[in-house]
Amino acid sequence: MELKGVTEVSQSNTALQNFAAKLPRSVTPAIKRLSVASLIGQGVLIVSGGVVRVTGSGLGCPTWPKCTAESLTNTPEMGIHGIIEFANRTLTFALAAVGLVLLVLLWNLRKERKDLFGLALCLLAVIPAQAVIGGITVLSGLNPYVVSLHFLVSAALVVVSMLLVNRVYDRAGATAPAVARPRPIIRQLSVVAASAGYLAVVLGTLVTGSGPHSGDATSPRMELDGYLATRLHALPVYLLVATSIILVILLWRNGRGDILRNASLLLLGSVVLQGFIGYWQYFTGIPIALVIFHMAGASLMLTVATNMIDLALRRGKDSVPVR
Repeated sequence: MELKGVTEVSQSNTALQNFAAKLPRSVTPAIKRLSVASLIGQGVLIVSGGVVRVTGSGLGCPTWPKCTAESLTNTPEMGIHGIIEFANRTLTFALAAVGLVLLVLLWNLRKERKDLFGLALCLLAVIPAQAVIGGITVLSGLNPYVVSLHFLVSAALVVVSMLLVNRVYDRAGATAPAVARPRPIIRQLSVVAASAGYLAVVLGTLVTGSGPHSGDATSPRMELDGYLATRLHALPVYLLVATSIILVILLWRNGRGDILRNASLLLLGSVVLQGFIGYWQYFTGIPIALVIFHMAGASLMLTVATNMIDLALRRGKDSVPVR
């Protein structure tokens, strides 16, 4: 009996070794596509969370981890709110599956490309934690502070996904091609821009928490002055706009095709668009459609701000400073 058990373990180990031998030993197109899918999916998750909130579907599934006490999924009796909330939950599981496949495909690169494996592991580890926070959100009756934390974790996952994409495509990280290191002022302004962008997103949760779209008519709101929260949220946005303009001016002479100049143009364009949507929704009574666009803009701004700082601070193996 003991010999049979040893034989089964040996066969299992051999099967795992054979499976590992078939996994990629370099960054393949499949890995690249999955990294991009993860980035897009994290942005879609933010938007879908916004849809849940503005449609009042936050308690469409009134419990967790099941949708109801008796059913894992939504039921016809729950109507559109149940469909919207359950679709949001399902997307989380889909992103977890993408993260798992990415991690498996990177298994043979775990030592050679610790940066890729570590970021993929972070994605896979945080997504289940995000699902748990989502459950706490529901069980707490959509406490606005827990809702904010739920959103900020999604925002962090967008940042991690963007870092992964840049490294998979060798745009940044240890394996990036040798390039002249940007001037200190470019690197410093990139840090300021990214920091201002992240702070604007964090302070935006105060505006949301004190605003009218609570996710459910019975949900509590943050006891904050909405006007003051909006003004605080706008301050880092002003700094981000100014910094983005300066970056574009300083990098303009680099010419078309320069990766940093393109990153600065994307940053400025995204910030201006997001600011326009923000003011438009504020002065028109925060309509549902504009809130959803603003959520999409937040995801885009997180992506381009992360891209800017990542490229400005990138370290290729043979990078040299500009004289």
